[in-house]
Amino acid sequence: MTYAEEGEKIMIQSKPRAAAQYGAALAVALMTLTGCSSGASGLRSMSTASAPSPEALTWSECGKNLECTTIEVPQEYTEPAGTQIPLAVMRHRATDPGHRIGSLVFNPGGPGVSATETLRNLPETAGTPGAFSPAVLATFDIIAMDPRGVGRSQAVHCLTDEQRVDAAGTAFDPSVPGGKPLPQLLADTAAFTSGCAKHQSKKFLASLSTDNVARDIDQVRSALGENKITYYGLSYGTVVGPMYATLFPHRVRQMVLDAPVDTNQWFGNSLLFQNDVAVASERTLNAWFKTCRTEGTAVCPFGAGDPEAAFDTLIDTLEAEPLKITPAKGGALGGELDGAMTLEATRALAGDQNAWPLLTSALLAAQKGNGAPLYTLWSSVTVSPFPVPTAMFEAHTAVRCADWETPTGIAAHKAAASKATADAKRIGPRAAYSALNCARWPAPNKDRPSKPLTGAGAPPALVVGGRLDPVTPHHWAENMTRTLDSAVLLTREGVGHGSYGTNTCVNSAVDAALIHGTHPADGAVCKTEKPATTRPVVFGDR
Repeated sequence: MTYAEEGEKIMIQSKPRAAAQYGAALAVALMTLTGCSSGASGLRSMSTASAPSPEALTWSECGKNLECTTIEVPQEYTEPAGTQIPLAVMRHRATDPGHRIGSLVFNPGGPGVSATETLRNLPETAGTPGAFSPAVLATFDIIAMDPRGVGRSQAVHCLTDEQRVDAAGTAFDPSVPGGKPLPQLLADTAAFTSGCAKHQSKKFLASLSTDNVARDIDQVRSALGENKITYYGLSYGTVVGPMYATLFPHRVRQMVLDAPVDTNQWFGNSLLFQNDVAVASERTLNAWFKTCRTEGTAVCPFGAGDPEAAFDTLIDTLEAEPLKITPAKGGALGGELDGAMTLEATRALAGDQNAWPLLTSALLAAQKGNGAPLYTLWSSVTVSPFPVPTAMFEAHTAVRCADWETPTGIAAHKAAASKATADAKRIGPRAAYSALNCARWPAPNKDRPSKPLTGAGAPPALVVGGRLDPVTPHHWAENMTRTLDSAVLLTREGVGHGSYGTNTCVNSAVDAALIHGTHPADGAVCKTEKPATTRPVVFGDR
């Protein structure tokens, strides 16, 4: 959600970088490893006036130009004087206080991605999706709030460290829908969901819904003393934004929604949602295959002109006989690289055309018996739209299950698995049965939104969609533009999840929207600035 996944958002821990930086990173890796408003339709009509007025925030320094604090909010806004929960908040002060406009709240996606950690790391991630420009940093206090259940806001835990390590093993078969026989998937689901209920209360789990996150943001706004906020959301953050604009339209100054989720899909049938994500991811993988073939073997030697066949053979070979990974100097653990891990790493890297040279290099290395690059990349995938055994995935799942309407009958999941596998033959099995945890979720949310999030009464929003986005397909951006009462669509050509911070044309449009409230013409297009290439940056030998 971070499935994408993020929304949310598919992330490599170092985050996508410019091609030159990717090349340098791979070279180092190879050397190392081989050595409330009435507009709230269908929602509880609940404004912050119903909750205790928050006290002014008390900040403490927590980094260069960074301040941190904690705010207490109601666990349930229907019980404003009941249980309170602490949320972590971080502020990056405007670098030009004399021209400060106000506070800009952002959510980097996931769900499950820590906003405070993302803000802390922004100086090191310039040129990546969601990285703010110097002009925005100069004129806004950037406000990061870890949503309830995420990061430092009581992150959800469902598995023990031992269970997480076991789940990350080589037990998945990429040719089997869901990676395992259905009885084993159901057993895993029972262990996961019971663990979630064991480690935190069911009331807390049920409270993790996006409408509560939006109310939390308004508590932060009030505590900041701001009459209105500016908002930027990426991936799952584009669910939070329209929710806030629908609940509190008069509190929105400007809003940008990057790599948007179709909110009608998000709160609708999760099986259809996951199928759309699988098809989107398959399209970006196919785009890599097509570019490799088109560039020819002199540029892309993987597969000798038939990368699809070579890839399928590699997956089968590694699944039958995984490559041993020797522990690297510096304490990196060894292990095995199998076909399922290779598919997951490839899915993540194929979704960002800046990472294509890295992908080609890692696949070539695996062909030659060196699985270390792909293994390292696989272990760096922190958020996926499909199950990945990381602590972040636990928060990711909990938020989705609080929002999603998931069928409980197994027949619907079987049918969806068959459809996903037919619609996306390589990525489809990854999507199969990936909503089982929500089907068996122990803390159902009984008041999820039932009507579209229109943001009626808020200023026009700028919606930015990528033409080939591996997680949030372009038609979702089109649907969001139609669903919102007032919105402008800007399209970025090329492959990638998230556009602001990666494209000069998009950067200019987003800065103009955030700072001045001006938008490009509806339907405007930003071209790809650097042609995609699959040329490897390093050849992986033993």
